[in-house]
Amino acid sequence: MTELDERKLDPAVALASLDETAPREPHRLFALKQGDCFAVADAYGDIRGAGDGFFRDDTRVLSEFRLTVGGRQTSLLGASLSQDNVLFTSNLTNLPMQSVGGRDIAQGAIHIERVRLLWQDRLFERITLSNYSQETSAIRVSLHFAADFRDMFEVRGSTRAKRGMAHAAEMDATSVLLRYDGLDGLARLSAISFSQAPDQLSAERADFLIAVTKRSSKVLYIEVGPEAAETPDRDRFRAAAARARFGMRAKRRHGATVHSSGRVFNDWVERARADVALLTTELATGPYPYAGIPWFSTAFGRDGVISALQMLWLNPGLARGVLAFLAQHQATETSPFSDSQPGKIMHETRKGEMAALRELPFGRYYGGVDTTPLYIHLACAYADRTGDMDFIDRLWPSLTAAAEWTEEASRATGFVTYQRAAESGLANQGWKDSFDSVFHADGRIPKGPIALVEVQGYVFAAFRGLAALARRRGGYAQAEHWESRAEEMRIAVERDFWLDDLGFYALAIDGAGEPCKVRTSNAGHLLFVGLPEPARAQMVADQLLSASFHSGWGLRTLADDAVLFNPMSYHNGSIWPHDTAICGVGLARYGERESVVRLMSGTFESAVHFNMRLPELFCGFTRSPGEAPIAYPVACLPQAWSAGSAFMLMQACLGLEIDGWDGQIRVTRPRLPIGIDTLTLRHLNVGDRAVDLTFQRVGDRVVAFLADRHEGLVPLIVRT
Repeated sequence: MTELDERKLDPAVALASLDETAPREPHRLFALKQGDCFAVADAYGDIRGAGDGFFRDDTRVLSEFRLTVGGRQTSLLGASLSQDNVLFTSNLTNLPMQSVGGRDIAQGAIHIERVRLLWQDRLFERITLSNYSQETSAIRVSLHFAADFRDMFEVRGSTRAKRGMAHAAEMDATSVLLRYDGLDGLARLSAISFSQAPDQLSAERADFLIAVTKRSSKVLYIEVGPEAAETPDRDRFRAAAARARFGMRAKRRHGATVHSSGRVFNDWVERARADVALLTTELATGPYPYAGIPWFSTAFGRDGVISALQMLWLNPGLARGVLAFLAQHQATETSPFSDSQPGKIMHETRKGEMAALRELPFGRYYGGVDTTPLYIHLACAYADRTGDMDFIDRLWPSLTAAAEWTEEASRATGFVTYQRAAESGLANQGWKDSFDSVFHADGRIPKGPIALVEVQGYVFAAFRGLAALARRRGGYAQAEHWESRAEEMRIAVERDFWLDDLGFYALAIDGAGEPCKVRTSNAGHLLFVGLPEPARAQMVADQLLSASFHSGWGLRTLADDAVLFNPMSYHNGSIWPHDTAICGVGLARYGERESVVRLMSGTFESAVHFNMRLPELFCGFTRSPGEAPIAYPVACLPQAWSAGSAFMLMQACLGLEIDGWDGQIRVTRPRLPIGIDTLTLRHLNVGDRAVDLTFQRVGDRVVAFLADRHEGLVPLIVRT
């Protein structure tokens, strides 16, 4: 596979049935994450290859981990994640089988519980077998395991000319050590340790003969890590679980919390908050939300910025961590292979073998055209939210370097454009980065360099925000320059992207100066930054809210009359919750608050059908009565900016803005989600104070007020 810009596994591979008796639903895979490790397994708790596995630093260190009882697969009763995303639990029972002595055991006689967690580069598992029959049974319990040590990009479908050396397994009484020496000179290890010695042990299987007396239970503990564990046992498992839960609790305490009168709505909000916490990794520069599991469990520039923007009103500390990391990894040199230029902000970073060997450019890759202006926009939004000029002053050299790159990138045409510098890079470098996501009305793929409409909006917002910050710093000449650049961009977009015949903005302008006359959700991002004049914004809003875009579950990425429209595609007609949320903020900005309430309702109802967890994307079929939204087979789940979309839409409904400069809360035309009568934000930080703010439905109005003990501490300005 020479092109990696579709960012997805071949669905035919992902959907391959691995066992005719137990077909799996890809969107019902379960993910755990801790630090730079994550595990993806099915509802049985099994890892069976395809795209699942236990990964450490972009390498799959466990590619098979299956449980059989009596030589047969188990029968699934149910599976779940704890509300804090720390523990995965699968409840199973036996199929009809024979005991070790040959006695028949009826289905449902044995209950099997698998509980799993990750902590400090290790997978911990507890398997409990409970005998509910009237007979003592000796049962053969088998664990089948393998480690292919494949790089994440190999798992996604890339092929390699050669690989390193896999060693023969090393075994002792209670553990198996699997080893792979990479071509990058690193040894990658996977040690599987058991709480008791298996009765039979090979390089790929451990068999335990377990006698379970009637009405009793037996427990087996397993650990998988980079080295053999001390003997796994209850104390080690409980200690790891306690530390993992404490660490997650600490992350979830950052920022304000949301509580409403709707129990199911609260469940969604809690799950979304837990997903953001799960994906947030503590780096040396501060917290950073990794993009999503399984394919993007790493720091992405664009995803990190947008996730931080979504959470900014509740938790500005996340934005600070994202900004610090991206500033530290800002490009300082020109490299066609990594698509870097001085001042450009990183798109993606990877730690795997293929990245280390530069078989791919993604070790530290800069092929994202929108990340740099989005980075500036986030810094300006963070400053407005917090008034933290000390941090902005430290960031200023990075911000000015990013602005210089942005100006240089737009010098030739007046617009910021992209064209990959090397064939190994991404062909499309906006957020819709699959190979066919940018096209002309007749389906032609345009020649570069390409100017995307939403990117010019981000540039407009970046220059406008920088001008305001420069003025606060006393840099009046800089401020005037950037104000002029913002206005020039606004005029140019209105002149060159607007299509009178469609009453809409073009998706892009290609290298020949020809507009791509296609109606896409990208235009909604112009509303998000406030670029369009009101009359044009209303025409865009009306179309985004029409049946061409609005499926009933959310906004499609592409109007349904486009030649390449396909509701099952990655970018050409599917629904991305974060995209719907960004468009929703834009709609609210231009007065469409009631429409945003409906968008939030559809998004919430989608989440309910997806077990309270919004995937990266789902199919864009029109909503029908009694039917659920249709999953996209290989979407990441969880995904940071999908989880964050709940909070971005919520802020748009509430009309809430926090002014960090004046220490004020401003609320404009507040609305509550459908079915919610009260909603309280607790411990909302405004400057050095934390307040509780409540929104309450009173007749056909929504009122906002501070808790009694906070009255007078922070000005609250409400416009209805």
